[in-house]
Amino acid sequence: MVNGPEDPLRVDLDTVGWDWIDWCSVEREVRRLRQRIFKASQEGDLAKARSLQKLMLRSRSNTLLSVRQVTQRNAGRKTAGIDGEVALTSGARADVAVRVHQSIQTWKPRAVRRVYIPKASDKTKLRPLGIPVLIDRCHQARVKNALEPEWEARFEPKSYGFRPGRSCQDAIGAIYTTCKGPMAKRLWALDADLAAAFDRIDHDRLLEAIGEFPARGMIRDWLKAGVFEPGKGFAPTGEGTPQGGVISPLLLNVALHGLEEAAGARYQTTGIRAGNVNRGSPILVRYADDLVVLCHSQPQSGVRFPGIQRPPVPSETSDQTKQGGLEADPEKARDGDAKTTRI
Repeated sequence: MVNGPEDPLRVDLDTVGWDWIDWCSVEREVRRLRQRIFKASQEGDLAKARSLQKLMLRSRSNTLLSVRQVTQRNAGRKTAGIDGEVALTSGARADVAVRVHQSIQTWKPRAVRRVYIPKASDKTKLRPLGIPVLIDRCHQARVKNALEPEWEARFEPKSYGFRPGRSCQDAIGAIYTTCKGPMAKRLWALDADLAAAFDRIDHDRLLEAIGEFPARGMIRDWLKAGVFEPGKGFAPTGEGTPQGGVISPLLLNVALHGLEEAAGARYQTTGIRAGNVNRGSPILVRYADDLVVLCHSQPQSGVRFPGIQRPPVPSETSDQTKQGGLEADPEKARDGDAKTTRI
């Protein structure tokens, strides 16, 4: 057994034990349980999904794989939170795994460390990151493995950012497939970027969307943990999720879920063309906080985003982003013919 409380992580796990863990077996157990959660959510059996999520949150294999992901595989494994702790040796990773598994029910999230890095698009501007402490990141990876498969069964078809098995190239391909050829119908493109999306997520709306997820309280504590910035001290967080946390991209996707429907995108649900977009319906392609709406004409795009002169977008989409505490960036908004406008 690997999922129940009767299989606690061995307290004698040491350097040798870490190096000899059967990682293929660990990954197989976590993958199997993720698939079961996905299937239960897809079938609408929420009670079964919640039960399986509890098993995932107690799983020894989930703890081991999460610690390995955070301390051994992630690019930020050498970056410490406010406590300065990192785990770069097998012995340190084994110790972290034991501490994480023993604190599943008792861990209290700590404040994140604020750092700034240059933006990729403009090196003169800085992007704020929030770096959680090491134990928090490991717990976030554990919780992500329980929450993500439930929402993967719900997420909209043309959402591509921060999702397993999907990439930026897939989003580009979706736009190209829609616009290519002489018979293409949706040729009016609306390109928008949600301003400071990670920093403006509405906590109450996000927690309402998560519902009775077993680790909901821990997610709430992460959202409210606060930020510590050298020279400025501690500051509470009333909105947003730290851009730098392991679970933050998933929480952003949950907060933005529903934009396709709000934009008027409708899909066929029956017949041999199930999954295809309905005729006359616009298409919204989203990659994280960047979105492109492809319409049949400019009038179909409706009213404009709040505070933006262009591009026009469906009024329901505006309401959706406003309810989530998000607004489009007027400096990055563009519209025009899809075959001539650079997106």
